[in-house]
Amino acid sequence: MSEQQKLQTDLRDELIRMVKEDWRVREELAADGSLFKGYHQRMAEVHQRNGRRLGEIIDQYGWPGKTLVGEEGADAAWLIVQHDIGNPSLQRRSLPLLREAVARGKAHGWQLAMLTDRICVLEGKRQVYGTQYDWDEHGEMSPCPIENPEQVDELRESVGLIPLQEDTRLKRDAVLMSSEKPPADLKARRQEMQQWARSTGWLD
Repeated sequence: MSEQQKLQTDLRDELIRMVKEDWRVREELAADGSLFKGYHQRMAEVHQRNGRRLGEIIDQYGWPGKTLVGEEGADAAWLIVQHDIGNPSLQRRSLPLLREAVARGKAHGWQLAMLTDRICVLEGKRQVYGTQYDWDEHGEMSPCPIENPEQVDELRESVGLIPLQEDTRLKRDAVLMSSEKPPADLKARRQEMQQWARSTGWLD
């Protein structure tokens, strides 16, 4: 194995290990229900730690796409940035890098769609592809507001996503199978989310 191949393997394995830790902590917190009571401190710490390391990798090697770290490593890199919601600078700087990676076939279009939507929602804007969900006034998990609802399924198809209605059904079925419940006070929850968004720099 050449030095370049070893570097690529080591980076891939490191990214995958970070994602495995993310899922391990998530499963632990979901098991006792604490995952769904705001942004849990343990989860935030994992996301911050992983995000810092990903930022270092980007600084040194650029976006870790399929060519550098393989399919699984590239998927892990996307998930790390997607989950590090407390780091606006990382998500914002990663968006054009991921867009370029998609254009060159080094990342998936649906990953760009999901990061685009996540940034929009965190900035208090309408999303484009309808990939981000939250509780609605009827106690159901629904897509956050969408910029052009009449075009959303066409946009989703262009990046390999299933129709919004089908996706919403699957999301709601998954919630029913989990221990996640609608917030007791939706208005208070949304106010808390806005305060958090301001404290992290997503909102002015």
